[in-house]
Amino acid sequence: MLKRMFVAPDPGGARLRFAARAVLGIAAAVVVSGLAGHSLVGAVTGGLAALLALFTVTDATVRGQAVTTALLPAVGLPVLAAAAELHDHPVARDLTFLAVVGAGVYARRWGPRGHSLGVFAFMTFFVAQFLHATTDQLPELYAAVVLAMLTAAAVRFGLWCYERRLPPAPVPAPPGGTGLARVTTRQAIQATTGAGFALVVGQLVSGQRWYWAVGATWWIFVNTTSRGETLVRGFRRVLGTVIGIGLGLLLAVPLHGAALPTAVLLTACVFGIFYTAAVSYTWMMLCVTLLAELLYGLLGVLDPALLALRLAETGIGALGAVLAVLFVLPVTTHTVTDAWIQRALRCVHACTAEAAARLAGNENADPVSRVAELEQLLGRVRLSVAPLVHPLNPVLGRKRRARRVLALLDDCAREIRGLAAVAADPEASHDARLAAACRRVEAAVEALIGDGLRAGRRERLTVPAPRPPAAEPALAHLHGLERALAELAMPLRTPSCSPLVDA
Repeated sequence: MLKRMFVAPDPGGARLRFAARAVLGIAAAVVVSGLAGHSLVGAVTGGLAALLALFTVTDATVRGQAVTTALLPAVGLPVLAAAAELHDHPVARDLTFLAVVGAGVYARRWGPRGHSLGVFAFMTFFVAQFLHATTDQLPELYAAVVLAMLTAAAVRFGLWCYERRLPPAPVPAPPGGTGLARVTTRQAIQATTGAGFALVVGQLVSGQRWYWAVGATWWIFVNTTSRGETLVRGFRRVLGTVIGIGLGLLLAVPLHGAALPTAVLLTACVFGIFYTAAVSYTWMMLCVTLLAELLYGLLGVLDPALLALRLAETGIGALGAVLAVLFVLPVTTHTVTDAWIQRALRCVHACTAEAAARLAGNENADPVSRVAELEQLLGRVRLSVAPLVHPLNPVLGRKRRARRVLALLDDCAREIRGLAAVAADPEASHDARLAAACRRVEAAVEALIGDGLRAGRRERLTVPAPRPPAAEPALAHLHGLERALAELAMPLRTPSCSPLVDA
C-alpha cells in the first residue's frame, strides 16, 4: 500500500495538479462562503459541494466537464430540499434515500455525466443527514451550494484549466458481452438492496449516525462492475477506515476543533483524497475518514465513542454490499475481465495499425491517441483482475496466471509506446518488413480474442525470430510486441472449466 502511494508514477504531474487545484478550489469556496456571511454549516456544505464538483466530474472534454458541472445544482438542490423536508418523517426519508441510491447507480448507463450526477445526488442527501439539515436552513444551504459551484468552476475552467493543453482523455465504454444496460440495472438493484440492509441494521446500531452505513455501501459500489471488484473495494474501505480512525484518535480528537490546526489538516486530507484516488482506494479512504473526523471536531461532537461507532457502521455498510453482490443478480469477475482483456488486445492491434500507417507516410494516422486509449483500457483490466491478485486470494494458480497476464499486457503497452514514439519521428521511413510484422501482430491478436479464446482453441502462436538490432527501432518494438502476444497465449488459453477468473 505504501509503495502504491509513494512510488506510483505520475506522468506529467497529472495527479499532483489534480490535487493542488482541488485544494485551491475548495479553499476558495469556503472563503467565499465565509465572506457571504454563512454559518459553519453553510461553509461545510459549500466546501463539500466544491469537493464533489472537482472530484466526480470526469467527462472527456473540457466543454463536457463544464456542462456537467452546471447540471450538478439542478440535481442536487431538489434532493437537498427533499432531505430537509423529510427530516422528521423517517419512513418517507428512508424510502427516498433508497430511491436516490438506485437512481444514482442506474444513471451510470449514461456514461461519465450520469455517473457524476448520480454521485452528487446521493452525496447531497448524505450531507443533509450529516448536518441534520432542516427546511429553515435551506436558503443558506442553497446559496452555499451555488456559490461553491461557481467558485469551483471559476478555478477549474478559468484560473487553472490545464486540460485545455491536453488531448481529450479517452473514456472507454463498458465492454460488450456484459452489456451496459444489463450491468447498470443489476448494480442498481444490488446497491439498493445492500443500502436497504445497511439502513435497517445501521439504525438498530445508531438512530443518529445510521447514514454512515448507507454511505459505506454506496461508495463500495462506485467504479466497480463485478462482484470480485466490489469485494476487494469493501475490504479496502474497511482497512482505510480503520487506519483513519487510528489517526483520528492521535490527531483529530486532541485538537478539540481548534480552528488553525484543523484547517491545516483538512487541507492535507483534501490533497490526499485527490492525489491518492487513482492509485490506492485504501489511502483515499484513510484521508476521507480523517477529513470527516476533523469536520466533526469543528462541529464539536468528536470523541472516541463516535469513532468506534463510525467503524461499526462502516462494517455494516461493507457487509450489506458483500451480501448484495454475492446473492443479488451477481456479475462474475470472469465475464468482466474477459471482456476488458479482449478490448485491450483489440486496441493493441489498432495502435499497431495506426503506427504502421504513420510510418508509411499517412499524416492523418494518430497512434498517440490510441496509446492513451490503451492506457485507459489497461487500467480497467487491472481493476477487474484486482480480486485475483489480492494478497488474501487463496487460489495461487489463478493469482500467478493473472499476474502474468498483467505483466505481458504491460509489456505490450511499453512496446506500443515505443512504436508510437518512433512513428512520430518525421525521418522514420517505411520498411517492407514493418508491414509484414504488423500483419503478424494482427494475426496474433485475432488468435487470442473472440470465440477462439472463449472456446480454448490452441492454435500455435509462433515466437518471433531474434530481436532486430537497435538501429531498427520500429521493427524492434514490433518484435517485442509479437513476443508478448505469443506468451499471452499460455495464461489466457485454458480449458473452459478453468477460466482466468471465476469469482
